[in-house]
Amino acid sequence: MRLAFWRAGNDKPAMRRAMARPAPSAQKPVAASESGDLDLHVLGHALMRKRSWIIVPTVLALVASLAAVNMITPRYKSEARILVDGRENIFLRPTGERNEERTALDAEAVTSQVQLLQSRDLAREIVKKNKLAELPEFDPVLRGFSPIKSLLALIGIGRDPFSLTPEERVLEAYYERFTAYAVDKSRVMVVEFQSRDPELAARVANSIAEGYLVLQQDARQDQAKAAGQWLSGKIDDLRKKVSEAESRVEDFRSKSSLFVGTNNTTLSNQQMGELNTQLNNARALKSDAESKARLIKEMLQGGRPIEASEVLNSESIRRMSEQRVTLRAQLAEQSSTLLDGHPRIKELKAQLGDLDRQLREEASKISRSLENDARLAASRVDGLKDSLEQLKKQATSSNGQDVQLRALEREAKAQRELLESYLAKYREATARENIEAAPADGRIISRATVSNTPAYPKKLPIVLIATLATLLLTSGAIATGELLRMTAPRARDAISPEVALEAAPAIASAVPLEPMRASSIVPQLPAPPTVEADDIPMPVSSEPWIDAPRMDHLAEAGEIEQVADVLVNAGAAARKVTVLGTASSESITLTALTLARLIAQQAKVVVVDLAGSSSEITAVSVDPAAPGLAELMQGEASFAQIITRDRQSRVHLVSAGHPGFDREQLQSPRLTLAVDALLRVYDHVLLDAGTASDLPAELLTSHARAVVVPDASMASDARTLMCDQLKAVGFSEVTMLSKPCQASDAVEPGPRVVAA
Repeated sequence: MRLAFWRAGNDKPAMRRAMARPAPSAQKPVAASESGDLDLHVLGHALMRKRSWIIVPTVLALVASLAAVNMITPRYKSEARILVDGRENIFLRPTGERNEERTALDAEAVTSQVQLLQSRDLAREIVKKNKLAELPEFDPVLRGFSPIKSLLALIGIGRDPFSLTPEERVLEAYYERFTAYAVDKSRVMVVEFQSRDPELAARVANSIAEGYLVLQQDARQDQAKAAGQWLSGKIDDLRKKVSEAESRVEDFRSKSSLFVGTNNTTLSNQQMGELNTQLNNARALKSDAESKARLIKEMLQGGRPIEASEVLNSESIRRMSEQRVTLRAQLAEQSSTLLDGHPRIKELKAQLGDLDRQLREEASKISRSLENDARLAASRVDGLKDSLEQLKKQATSSNGQDVQLRALEREAKAQRELLESYLAKYREATARENIEAAPADGRIISRATVSNTPAYPKKLPIVLIATLATLLLTSGAIATGELLRMTAPRARDAISPEVALEAAPAIASAVPLEPMRASSIVPQLPAPPTVEADDIPMPVSSEPWIDAPRMDHLAEAGEIEQVADVLVNAGAAARKVTVLGTASSESITLTALTLARLIAQQAKVVVVDLAGSSSEITAVSVDPAAPGLAELMQGEASFAQIITRDRQSRVHLVSAGHPGFDREQLQSPRLTLAVDALLRVYDHVLLDAGTASDLPAELLTSHARAVVVPDASMASDARTLMCDQLKAVGFSEVTMLSKPCQASDAVEPGPRVVAA
């Protein structure tokens, strides 16, 4: 194989020095195992030898702790629980608030109630109620003089009880034994009290809970009493103001003659309203009479039948109409036997004509009477207009006085409403003040009971902690001393710098975290010459190479899987991986795809085809017709277009380009920028470099690891030399596979691996 990025030149002696067998390492300390771990067997023997230094202090600590916990006077603890629910009788609420929902108490409100439980006023009441000042437990002075406490007070460590007042001494002991807290995510408060007397502890805890509720009730009653006193003074002032305001209203009304009529309106306004109503009625009558008279007159002039309601409702017209009907009936009856010239026929016709004339005269009279009614209504309208105009002039002159009167009435009304509201609140406050059992903000849900088990000291935990702590401290001290002793010879037996330099490759190749890595080479190794695979010389040393057994182990244990695990565990150190070799391009591409599918189970990975094996890449791509790197370099495609996905895994694929592309496009500096952009997006970027015959060195080696796929017939020594050469040209790590990955070796898709 010929790699284009290898520099020309031949430095055989340097290569041979790099491949020389390392010097044997120095003697290992006794306390270290062959794998570099500490020898626990040696530490166990050391602890057994010095077991007396562990057992004796542990037994002494056990005895001392037992004696100490038995000498301490026990304390008994009792607790009471209070639920803060903001209880309030709905019938004691103000009238306007009875239908309102009160908001629930928040965490800050419950915390404030806990502080109220710890108030000094409540503490003084509890001390006085239970006579705690008379007990030696709460007043150290009653127990007598203590030289030890006096000495500590002189030194400044403790406090002299004689320097405090009796109240301060009792309150200090009280708060030392008292604890109040709120239960998390609830509105329940816990009151705990400790004492040497279990009955006293329960009694004081219940007294604190009851005293808290009494304190709440007193606060409510004091609030109601203060409100009643304030409202009483304000009500007296408001009564005077209301009386004065109403007097001013009546005086002004009498002076300005603005008397009030019905519906709380002035007389002038009431008269204007009545006149306006009468005027509208008169106008309606006038219009109605004129319309009816005009209609009847038009019927008479046109010779049409008179069908107006006023004419038809007339009694005389109704009689004449009945006579006319009778005459027409007779005329019809006689016409059947007599001719038109008969005297009887003529008589009947003359009577009909006379009735028609009378009907028209009667209708004309009704029309004239309606016209007279219309004229009468018109004269009434004129009179009402004159009266209304006079009232308007009178109202205009009194508008200013009416405005002043309304202002005085509003003032009096406002004062009266304020007085009524204050009177209602005063009645409610007085009612609350007189209620002796006003509900508090909480209620006792669990009273304290007498405890038979001491809360302090906890004998078993104290004895166990003291004993185990002594055991661990003594064992740790002995183990630390033994470790220091065992590691001390390491400095005396250290190898010389020359030997360490010669042994560097062997030490680097023995790192357990990289079991598949080819052996490390001494830094600053000159670049090897450009050679073919068959031209690789044999190593100078005739002894077997140190990495040969490791590569055999890789092949036995699942080589590709181990390489994938190493790359994933390396993280950022293996973001860029170049896959190249001397095998066929299909084998190299298959190896890159298999390795990428294994890595994709734990990280984001993309395979970039630089060898031009588009047939293998497109065969597994979901978009075989997608453009590649050549089209990206020419500006004919974008990143979103060239990146496709593997059909059988989460691996992303980037092909070299469509068949027949110019490989000189892969020499462009823009390709390095494109790979750097992929490194910012993906966790791992695998470059399928094939045999790397025409690719730039910086693109493949910069911050990259190499995975070499050799030909199956390649000798072990040639593989080792190839690893050294690849490291010399810039790869940070080189992993040599034992054989190419074939399609028959690929694993079917599953939870572990996916085949190409």
